Amino acid sequence: MLEPSHNDELPVIPGKRYFTIGEVSELCAVKPHVLRYWEQEFPQLKPVKRRGNRRYYQRQDVLTIRQIRTLLYDQGFTIGGARLQMSSDSQQNESNQFTHLVSQMIVELEQLLDVLKAR
Repeated sequence: MLEPSHNDELPVIPGKRYFTIGEVSELCAVKPHVLRYWEQEFPQLKPVKRRGNRRYYQRQDVLTIRQIRTLLYDQGFTIGGARLQMSSDSQQNESNQFTHLVSQMIVELEQLLDVLKAR
């Protein structure tokens, strides 16, 4: 198991679509029971569940788990603090995406206006 401060030494995430809980455990250096606990604490973690309640994580889930791991183990957040941090990051990301989309639409509309003026 890696030391908490060695998050940058985690293995590269393979180019697979789905990962089992054991694979994610190794990729994130976190035990499976911790992953199951984090699913209850962080609404961002929603692995796909198939037959027999088997969990299958996607790449985004693995990245989210690594982010949670960094907040808890490297930055010293509590579970509640990490949950708030993840929530505010999510809201800020959505706001940034909206701002970028609006800016892109403005540029495209200005280009369309230039094309219409040229006629």
